Amino acid sequence: MGLFSFMKDAGEKLFGRGEAKAADTTGPDAAAVNAKAAEAIAAYIKALELAPADLVVSFDGASQLVTVSGTAPDQASKERILLAAGNVQGVAQVDDRMTVLVSEPEAKFHTVVKGDTLSAIAKAHYGNPNKYMAIFEANKPMLSHPDKIYPGQVLRIPAQA
Repeated sequence: MGLFSFMKDAGEKLFGRGEAKAADTTGPDAAAVNAKAAEAIAAYIKALELAPADLVVSFDGASQLVTVSGTAPDQASKERILLAAGNVQGVAQVDDRMTVLVSEPEAKFHTVVKGDTLSAIAKAHYGNPNKYMAIFEANKPMLSHPDKIYPGQVLRIPAQA
């Protein structure tokens, strides 16, 4: 459990610019906008087929904080859920309140910078650029192709096999 930071201007565009901007206010519509944003994030996690049956997602636009709770089957699934929630444009932090059924060692996380490739990231973390597929597989289904990463995206770097 903990708080994970993300680049709020990078990621999947799940809600419209007006909706995200409205969620930053404390006006009378803020609660409804926050609920709509939370529903969009939860739907995205479900569309990736990562969501456990007891998944609960909430969003606070004023702090750009997503809170995720539920029971993941394993550590890797939990980390994928947290990354899916955090790699959304307009999200700066994810509050992890998830539990896991089977505990495993936690993965490291890497924030992509301009010029990064999965091979370069693999070389930095594993000493071998040819292990890029381990990183790609660890970040499926959020990644659809090894060449489609973007600055600001946060990736799982699993323990070396």
